[in-house]
Amino acid sequence: MIFLSNRIADIGNNIDFLEIDRLKMKCEEDKLKNLGQRKLMLMGIDLLVLVVSCVISYFLVTFTTNIPMTAKGVFWNASVFIVCNILSLVAWGTYNKIWRYADIGDLIYCVFSVLSGTAVSGVILIVAKQLETVLYPLLSCGISVLAVIGARFLYLYLSEPGDSRMSGVSKQRSMIVGGGHACQSILREMLSIPGCGYLPVCVVDDDREKIGRSIHGIKIYGSTDEIPKLCKELNIEAIFFAIPSCDEEDRKRILHLCSTTGCKVKILPYLHKLIFEKELLSQAQDIRIEDLLGREPMQFDNVQVANLISGSVCMVTGGGGSIGSELCRQIVQYQPKKLVLIDIYENNAYSIQQELLRKYGNTLPLEVRIASVRDYPKMDKLFEEYRPDLVFHAAAHKHVPLMEEDPDEAVKNNIFGTFNVASLANKYKVKKFVLVSTDKAVNPTNVMGATKRCCEMIVQYNAEISKGTEFVAVRFGNVLGSNGSVIPLFRKQIEEGGPVTVTHPDIIRYFMTIPEAVSLILQAGAMAKGGEIFVLDMGEPVKITTLAENLIRLYGKEPYKDIEIKFTGLRPGEKLFEELLMNEEGLKSTLNHKIFIGKQIHVNIEEFDEMLARLHDMLERGDTHLLLCCLQKLVPTFSCSRLSK
Repeated sequence: MIFLSNRIADIGNNIDFLEIDRLKMKCEEDKLKNLGQRKLMLMGIDLLVLVVSCVISYFLVTFTTNIPMTAKGVFWNASVFIVCNILSLVAWGTYNKIWRYADIGDLIYCVFSVLSGTAVSGVILIVAKQLETVLYPLLSCGISVLAVIGARFLYLYLSEPGDSRMSGVSKQRSMIVGGGHACQSILREMLSIPGCGYLPVCVVDDDREKIGRSIHGIKIYGSTDEIPKLCKELNIEAIFFAIPSCDEEDRKRILHLCSTTGCKVKILPYLHKLIFEKELLSQAQDIRIEDLLGREPMQFDNVQVANLISGSVCMVTGGGGSIGSELCRQIVQYQPKKLVLIDIYENNAYSIQQELLRKYGNTLPLEVRIASVRDYPKMDKLFEEYRPDLVFHAAAHKHVPLMEEDPDEAVKNNIFGTFNVASLANKYKVKKFVLVSTDKAVNPTNVMGATKRCCEMIVQYNAEISKGTEFVAVRFGNVLGSNGSVIPLFRKQIEEGGPVTVTHPDIIRYFMTIPEAVSLILQAGAMAKGGEIFVLDMGEPVKITTLAENLIRLYGKEPYKDIEIKFTGLRPGEKLFEELLMNEEGLKSTLNHKIFIGKQIHVNIEEFDEMLARLHDMLERGDTHLLLCCLQKLVPTFSCSRLSK
């Protein structure tokens, strides 16, 4: 709350809130004034319509029948009829309707209003003995019904072009997917907001009973399978996915169909993320590549995480990277006593520092230090200065091909950098140490994966020798949009006109979003007891070729036609698929049904110490072959292609 209050205070220095309140009150007064003027205008139109109806009825009765009507009788009949019908239209609430999006129910209200008014006027005239002929009110009633409804239809017809011209907006022909409550709300908003920029043309729904019917005058043309065909036939430019409660598989299928049309696609958030006080149209978001994964983002126990972080000194190594920076963003939300961001690359560190300062102000308890996890003396000095309660170790070299070329750098940074930070966590009695790991650590076929598996072993090694610190590793698959992931590369290639490069047509990967990955890290830290490797249920793996095709379509282009996909062959150390669990590990469920714990593997402390010392000696010698041999002995599941040649 302190950040929020300080932020409000900062804003308050620049903005006159009394002036804003005054403007808001004026806007509300203007709205009420305009609403009253519109009601009076509609009432005036109806009054004119009723007068004309009575005049027409008089001439019809006079010239087509032999029934005489006196001037007094016409005056009484017309006056009572008009007054009763105006009061009836008011009583039925027809002047409270927004006629820009009137539906059949609203028009029925008008019919019942006129019928009720006619009936009441008839009773009054009979009691007053002024009813000269029943034909006159009946004719007036029939003509008035047609005239009142006709006036509304004329208003609807004239309002659309007028609004479009006034707003200067060229409306995009739009399709709404799903014929439920969300669809109705979106249609109402599209029809009632002149400047929304969308013209509803059709609806699709998989409920066969709905097909052929209309919602607010917009026809339900067919099922979701017909989306590509209907988009082409009806010249659709924008698609709104309006099924917030849709299950994951249907969501993935429908969005894939939408992405093939080349139309602009907007999606309503999942049901639990909707803000029901806001207009649905404003909550619709552009389709993202994450939406095509067919998996709802994981839900985490924020209370448990808050209890872990609130009031604690948190240190994040690699805090300027994609994972590290998101860790910092989420940690500050839980009000830590201090956040210490450590990174060797000053540009990234500066970027996240400025972002957080812009959002939370100078009162944010943030310290940014430039340091390498390889530098034990410098890290020792930082630990002594800040005395962290929690350490999130995200610093690592992660690029597989680059680490194949320079394995010594991967060993220095990943293995001994992790060993330094973990040892210092033990020395300074840190409460919890959380390692950011990867699925590439499972049965690794590349140097990067082997070094990350060794990092997991360091965590388990320290968990056995530590008397106070709880050590835990968190393992997950590829992170969408992170530094070095395929998505930024694909986007750049598409924007440059292609080709998009994929290593193999059948290569598959598990994916998650950066916020999900970081939420898992924080959740694991809260759940840790020591020595665990937390594994996320990543759902179904995604074919990289399919990912590339979908991303090309999101740019409104056709794969293989507008943008070529080129297969370049597997890179050194690259697998066709990644695993999340080693053969010797078992799975243990947690309170979160999407998070599992791998069975802790015993690490022989004496042997591990000796092998790490030998690895360090090989590093000092600068012999890459011996270094890889030693790494393979340290990580028995490591299948090194360079050693097998």
